[in-house]
Amino acid sequence: MKLHKEGRVSLLITAVFIVVLNYFVIRLTHNAYIVYPFAALSVLLYLFVMYFFRIPNRQVVNDENAVIAPCDGRVVVIEDVFEEEHLKCKCRQVSIFMSPLDVHMNWFPVSGRVGHVSYQKGNHFVAWAPKASTDNERATTLIEVPGNRKVMVRQIAGAMARRVVCYAREEMVVLQNDNLGFIKFGSRVDLFLPDDVDVKVSLNQRVTGTQTVIARFNK
Repeated sequence: MKLHKEGRVSLLITAVFIVVLNYFVIRLTHNAYIVYPFAALSVLLYLFVMYFFRIPNRQVVNDENAVIAPCDGRVVVIEDVFEEEHLKCKCRQVSIFMSPLDVHMNWFPVSGRVGHVSYQKGNHFVAWAPKASTDNERATTLIEVPGNRKVMVRQIAGAMARRVVCYAREEMVVLQNDNLGFIKFGSRVDLFLPDDVDVKVSLNQRVTGTQTVIARFNK
């Protein structure tokens, strides 16, 4: 299993924490009914952290006329909104919630030129809450797509997440399904799309990053 580079520090910290904790448990008690179950739980914790930072082995789907899922998860919002912060126009918003068991890599949903990148500190409300999009810690990437279209991706930290990682930089030329970043431990990704796109997913549908077509542009 390949591990994402964002997991290196977390795995090191987890390993040190487990070793120190088990050391004190052994020093405080020699009861095998406590020591061995505790050690087993420690191993399971470490394996979970490894699993969280996994890189999936997938044959990506490339379609220049489509918006591909930027992450794994469940669709929790499909609605028409007026995006006031950057696009300043009416958009179709599609939001995907990632549970702690989902792959937490994020990918660029379209190819194009990065026109804007910003990061805002914020709260850590549960990721499916409507106010998470505007109040939580988040990174926003605006991609200018050929055909005078714009697609905005917002990575949002959830109640458990404490760090949003975004690799996008302004003026960068990106390809669909390139690595956009990573969000640690439970989060959400919002897509803001042109209001005339044909959305291909439904509420509560499970989607797979680099695989599922979220919407198609009208030619």
